[in-house]
Amino acid sequence: MLNPLWLKTFAAAAAAPSFTETARRLGLTQPTVSEHIRQLEQAMNRRLFLRDTHSLTLTSDGRSLLVHAELILDAHERAERLFDAPRLRGRVRLGTSDDLAMGPLPDVLAAFRLAHPEVELDLTIGVTSELYKLLDDNGLDVMIGKRRRGDRRGQTLHKEALLWRAKEGLRFAPDEPLPLILLREPSVTRTLTLDALARAGRSWQIVCTSTSYAGCQAAARAGLGIAVQPSHLSTAGLAAPPAATQLPALPQVEFIVISAPAPNKPTRALTEILMRSTLT
Repeated sequence: MLNPLWLKTFAAAAAAPSFTETARRLGLTQPTVSEHIRQLEQAMNRRLFLRDTHSLTLTSDGRSLLVHAELILDAHERAERLFDAPRLRGRVRLGTSDDLAMGPLPDVLAAFRLAHPEVELDLTIGVTSELYKLLDDNGLDVMIGKRRRGDRRGQTLHKEALLWRAKEGLRFAPDEPLPLILLREPSVTRTLTLDALARAGRSWQIVCTSTSYAGCQAAARAGLGIAVQPSHLSTAGLAAPPAATQLPALPQVEFIVISAPAPNKPTRALTEILMRSTLT
C-alpha cells in the first residue's frame, strides 16, 4: 500500500508550493506527480492534499502520513545503502576499557555486526593504560577508553562525571582515613581520585585494588569501602555515601576513540559507527 515511490513524491509535494514545482524538483512530469498522489490517496482511502490553482495544503490525514512517510523513506534509504555497499571482509582488533564494555558497548557491537557480518571482531578488554600500550605496539587497530593525561590523540566520544559509590548504609568517620577501593595502577580514574583527595587535604587508606570496575563494584557491595566509577555504570546495590557532600568533587572523565595509523577499511567502518553511537 505504501509504495516508496509514491511516498517520495508525496513528501516532496508536502514541501513544495505546487505539483508543478514538485515535478521540477524530482525531475518528473506534472501528470506523473498527480498520478502518484492519486494512487497514494486511493490506497490510503484518505484525501492528503487540499489544492486549487493557487495553493497546495496538507490535510490532517496528510500531516499524519508525512511523519510516517519520512520514517519509511529514511529506513528505505538506509537499507539501500547497506545492501548496495560492497561487503567488508577481514578483522578488526578493538580494545575497550571494561566500564564501556559493561555499559553501552554491546549496542555498538550489534550495530557493527549487522552492518558488516563478514568482519571478524577481536575484542580486548583492559585498563586504559594497557590499551594505549597495545595500540602503540600494533596490538590493536582501534581503542576506546579514557583520555590519558597529556595525550591529545583521538576523537572525543563523550564526557561524564565520576561518582563516589559505596554499599548502602556504609558509614565512615570524617576524621579517619577514607577507605578506598581503586583500580590498580596505572589508572586514569585512580589518578583523578587521588589528586582530588590530595587537593582537598583528605586522608585516605587503600583497602582494595582491582584490575577491573567489576572487581571494584564487588568489593564495594561487600562493604569494604568506597569506590569511584563513571556515572553510566550500574549502581545496583551501591549508593552515594551518606557523607558524600563532605567528599571532594570529582572531575569529569573524557572517553575517546583512537585508531592506529593507516587504518584498514573494517577499522574505519567501526570507528564511524562508534562516532555515531550511543557512546557519543
